[in-house]
Amino acid sequence: MSRLDSFIRRLEAQRACLNRAAQLIAALPGNVLEFGLGNGRTYDHLRETLRERDIYVFERKVAAHPDCIPPDDRLFLGDFLESLPKAIAQLGRNTALANLDIGSGDEEASKQLARAMLPSVLQLLKPGSILISDQPVESADLEALPLPAGIKPGRYFLHRRR
Repeated sequence: MSRLDSFIRRLEAQRACLNRAAQLIAALPGNVLEFGLGNGRTYDHLRETLRERDIYVFERKVAAHPDCIPPDDRLFLGDFLESLPKAIAQLGRNTALANLDIGSGDEEASKQLARAMLPSVLQLLKPGSILISDQPVESADLEALPLPAGIKPGRYFLHRRR
């Protein structure tokens, strides 16, 4: 498979997971967290899909398209592990959906970052909330959910907070 085809499949899988998560939280109030703004495509999709939700973004350094940069009061800028305690203090356990799009191309470093972030992310997730991750995560506080049809296992991970 070409790198272009792989990229397209990854984006299709990501969109399918985001859309499924939006359905799963339809009756659950709460904010949305986006970890990894990148160029802003996912954030823009979340804004369109979940218009009534407050969306908070975590990013090391903003380099997104100007139309896809969140307002300053919804942006946690800097290292994820340093930003998470601030978010916990500010937001509490009021998150209905968190999307961890943190893969860096260094597979082991990305997995380690997900493991390090997870305890703090769990403090933000309310019961019944959904966690999407591009990295494997494990916790007794999470129930693995089936991926939308057509997504190769291991490409994304979908969980519900117990």
